[in-house]
Amino acid sequence: MNWLLPDYIADVLPNEAAAIERLRRALFDLFRGHGYELVQPPLLEYLDSLLTGTGSDLRLRTFKLVDQLSGRTLGLRADMTPQMARIDAHLLNRQGVTRLCYCGSVLHTLPASQAASREVIQLGAELFGYAGIEADLEIIRLLDAALAAAGIAGSHIDIGHVGVFQALAEAARLDHVAEHTLLHLLQAKDVPGLHDYCAQFAEPWRSALIRLPELYGGDELLDQAAGQLPPLPAIGEALATLKRLRTALPSLALSFDLAELHGYYYHNGIVFTVYAPAHAEVIARGGRYDGVGASFGRARPATGFSLDLCRIAQLSDLPRQAEPAILAPRRPTDAALAASIAALRAQGEVVIELLPGERADEGRPCDRRLVEHAGEWRVVGLS
Repeated sequence: MNWLLPDYIADVLPNEAAAIERLRRALFDLFRGHGYELVQPPLLEYLDSLLTGTGSDLRLRTFKLVDQLSGRTLGLRADMTPQMARIDAHLLNRQGVTRLCYCGSVLHTLPASQAASREVIQLGAELFGYAGIEADLEIIRLLDAALAAAGIAGSHIDIGHVGVFQALAEAARLDHVAEHTLLHLLQAKDVPGLHDYCAQFAEPWRSALIRLPELYGGDELLDQAAGQLPPLPAIGEALATLKRLRTALPSLALSFDLAELHGYYYHNGIVFTVYAPAHAEVIARGGRYDGVGASFGRARPATGFSLDLCRIAQLSDLPRQAEPAILAPRRPTDAALAASIAALRAQGEVVIELLPGERADEGRPCDRRLVEHAGEWRVVGLS
């Protein structure tokens, strides 16, 4: 059947598309007010550029094709963050802080979950050129403001720090295979598998690695982790960073998860995921990823977040009623009618001029109409 779409690919119909577009505009206005400049990277690039510094996870999620002009392999982007790093490092080439925002489709070879789409409208903000924790705080506060503007009440942010696992892996002298295997077990929360695999490692690294999935909770978790993990300097620095975040964000619903390691191969500091109330799916992700731009000529500090705009629109508490429209007769030679329609559209109204034979009840719902009264065109209710 020619009209069937591929699995996990769907059309967006008028009401939902309108809600997504209103949300996109509102969030871009919010970002603009905070100094974030809009950029629009291309949907496809040479594969090497798309995957620079991102590790194997993104490679497996990226659709690939051959460029008929150059013969080189192209990729359909699965994440826009590497493109932001390329634009900052190679095209803008600014010396100070750069704030960028973006929105566009990304494509995944496989859905992230049974309820997810393989085409995601990704919207996000990135801050380049500042290594201090103040940049991370700005990004998290902007994300919280974006969720509030989108009508997502009661969202919850899980924060981790990849430095904890990195320090343990280095101290235990794990090779790449062991590090990758442990990373997979931790991300899958496979505690039995983790216990079995860690049996080959020496103490205290074995106990510390096994303990990571249990180090999840509220503010008390940070002191608890300090007492249960080896006193490595990098672990101490990571926990101190998380404590500073908690102190600086007293009003946000935060929890801490030291096994939160998404984007491990390019993140190098805090990482966070956001969940909506009563929903198990992640609606936003972010973190620090210093140095990804090195392959584009400049290794810059970087931090940011991205969210699934369609999923946010579906979960939003904002009203979703259809935008009202006005019916107008079609009289090409009536200058007064044409002027009235133009004035209404300039005010932001939707005015539909009925085509010959078109019925008012067959198309888009309308709640008013233009009628002529005493030589003037006026808007009146349909009733």
